[in-house]
Amino acid sequence: MNFDNLSDDDLDNLRTMAKRVTNPGSRWSEKPGHSQRNLKVASDRYQFELYQRQNLNDETDFSCGLRVIKPDGTSLTLCRYNGSSHAHGEIEYRCHIHKATAEEISAGRKPEGHADETDRYSTLSGATYCIMLDCTITGFKDFEPDQPNLFQA
Repeated sequence: MNFDNLSDDDLDNLRTMAKRVTNPGSRWSEKPGHSQRNLKVASDRYQFELYQRQNLNDETDFSCGLRVIKPDGTSLTLCRYNGSSHAHGEIEYRCHIHKATAEEISAGRKPEGHADETDRYSTLSGATYCIMLDCTITGFKDFEPDQPNLFQA
């Protein structure tokens, strides 16, 4: 697989093909300023990694993402679900989803540089629930959907 020649359809296929977590017992590890857990994920054809990161001092500063990993170890982040702790372009302190696009790759920019605002989640657990659904990942149950905020305007 050549990461430089992927089309948007190729990227969508990688995101949505059926995948299964192969190490559901993976434990959290403490890093400077955050906790992190990396889950190995596999399809019939490819290896992936699902990662979760949570800032230890700010519950809105989190990220979970899905990478495809080539046999030589190089990886490409297919999507990343971020919390509301920071602004991203015109998205001001709202949760947002980054997706790799062929346009970003061909321009030599960060593949998942584009982001869209979302109200589908507000916590890392909710973001993990959404990425698992969106990317057809099974075999992991350490997450739950966020309840909608009925008081948000």
